[in-house]
Amino acid sequence: MYAIIRSGGKQYRAEVGATIDVDRLPQEIGDTIEIFDVLLVADGEDARIGQPRVDGALVSATVVEQFRGKKIIVYKYRQRTNYRRKLGHRQYYTRLRIDDIKV
Repeated sequence: MYAIIRSGGKQYRAEVGATIDVDRLPQEIGDTIEIFDVLLVADGEDARIGQPRVDGALVSATVVEQFRGKKIIVYKYRQRTNYRRKLGHRQYYTRLRIDDIKV
């Protein structure tokens, strides 16, 4: 059984026991959260698709870690104008362990 959830404007595939990395959430490590924004629940050949959400569906997850992603370099350059800007960025993420999918 798996579910497609939405968090931070992005969609993730959630399976029981799996971990997913979502954009930073304000919860602490060890907190249990419930995600009601479930777009699809599938079990083998049987699938329930929401319009836009599946009624009564719930995904519960535990916050495992708060971390920052790999650094990316943003470089801006305009030719012949002596304009160069080099910036780095590290995105904040929250790692969730999926505990249960309820329909």
